[in-house]
Amino acid sequence: MKKKVVAGIDIGGTNTRIGLIGQDGKVLIDSNIATDKYPTVEGYISAIYNSIDLLMNNPNLSACELTGIGIGAPNANFHTGCIEKAANLPWQDVPLKLMLGEYFPNLKIKVTNDANAVAIAEMVYGKASKLKDFVVITLGTGLGSGIVANGELVYGHDGLAGEVGHITAVPNGRNCNCGRQGCLETYVSAPGLKRTVFELLANSTEKSLLRNSSFEELTSINIHAAALENDPIALQAFEITGEILGRSLADVVAFTSPSAIFIFGGLAEAKEMIINPAKEYMEKYLLPCFKGKVSLLSSELGNKDAGVIGGAALVWKDYI
Repeated sequence: MKKKVVAGIDIGGTNTRIGLIGQDGKVLIDSNIATDKYPTVEGYISAIYNSIDLLMNNPNLSACELTGIGIGAPNANFHTGCIEKAANLPWQDVPLKLMLGEYFPNLKIKVTNDANAVAIAEMVYGKASKLKDFVVITLGTGLGSGIVANGELVYGHDGLAGEVGHITAVPNGRNCNCGRQGCLETYVSAPGLKRTVFELLANSTEKSLLRNSSFEELTSINIHAAALENDPIALQAFEITGEILGRSLADVVAFTSPSAIFIFGGLAEAKEMIINPAKEYMEKYLLPCFKGKVSLLSSELGNKDAGVIGGAALVWKDYI
């Protein structure tokens, strides 16, 4: 009897990662394609098919059988299987499940938002495996979130629930790519941290390791490195970022009452630099009935694998 595997697909604005995942959540083999390389969505879907086919034909996987495909993508709707109005992809609207189903007509195909996929990976293979109510916050180029209540992901009536990154953190604040102002992700994300650093540099004469960096050169990694050197601007930027995150998480707790919130993503690699102030300010702004009840934790899912594992977990969770 052949070993069943699921293709997990993590779609990003620049790259798409495709992996074959066993039921234990281990990545058996993987590959990448350039998302922005293909002028048509038809060509892109064809490239995904070719990549899966090539992986499945690896001699080391001759005893494996493809049993399903799970996909995490920006603005992906679980109910419809479509990507809807994705700002960071070459194509605005894509009937992803339908198009891929033409190549794999006999397979189970599931699609969800990329942050939801990470939440499912956390639920099936991570620290949340024994939790029924938790939230995952992904911190990278933007701020995504996956909300789990009573053991099920919250999708909402239209499949698009959980846009914590676009709650208003600062009224009339920074311009956001979504067209609004003051969204949480304009402050709590890798670009948001950079914007905070440059505001601090402009309003201060303090010496800083970051003063000679252009906006294009500066990264959250550089800022974290400077903070580890006790750079005052970098430390203040993380404190401000953590405070804004903590205030907003107190609001999230008020309407979801999770037992834990997991922080995941590139910016979360700063760990205590962002989690400590976020925990302090979350606790400060929580309603009294929630104080001391909610854990704020760093996810232990690896950044490299979480997207494809989460996509695959969409399918595997029906078997586990």
